[in-house]
Amino acid sequence: MSDNRIAVGQALPAVSFQRLTENGVVTLTTEQLFAGERVVLFALPGAFTPTCSAAHLPGFISLAEQFFQAGVDRILCTAVNDAYVLDAWGQQQQAGDVQFIADGAAAFAKAIGMATDSGDFGGIRSLRYSMLLEDGVVQLLNLDVPKTFEVSKAEVLLEQIRQR
Repeated sequence: MSDNRIAVGQALPAVSFQRLTENGVVTLTTEQLFAGERVVLFALPGAFTPTCSAAHLPGFISLAEQFFQAGVDRILCTAVNDAYVLDAWGQQQQAGDVQFIADGAAAFAKAIGMATDSGDFGGIRSLRYSMLLEDGVVQLLNLDVPKTFEVSKAEVLLEQIRQR
């Protein structure tokens, strides 16, 4: 466990992400992605991995419209993968309204205390979590214990947002 883990009420640190667009890979800052917006952000250990592909991402895809109806402006998924891998995974998963932001060097995961060493699985990866941010400030945070998938589910976060 990290002692620099982000908590409810804290603002995201200034970090850059990459996203593949029609014009190639672009770099986006936390300010560009989160300022003035109500954003769902969820992170997972890796694209194309079993739980991430079978359950975590599909939950956010299938509930995207309900998140928007609950006042969310954007749904972002991040992982310690490159922008090309995340884009290919999004296409394969037919991700629709879920947008992918690559944390290729794990700078964001490290900055918010959510990095973990997965050893031979893939080295430094992100822990599995979901959060609601308003203007870049954490409002809700659901962190799963490593190798579990319980509290970061789309259904859990959506219910929490509806109860706010």
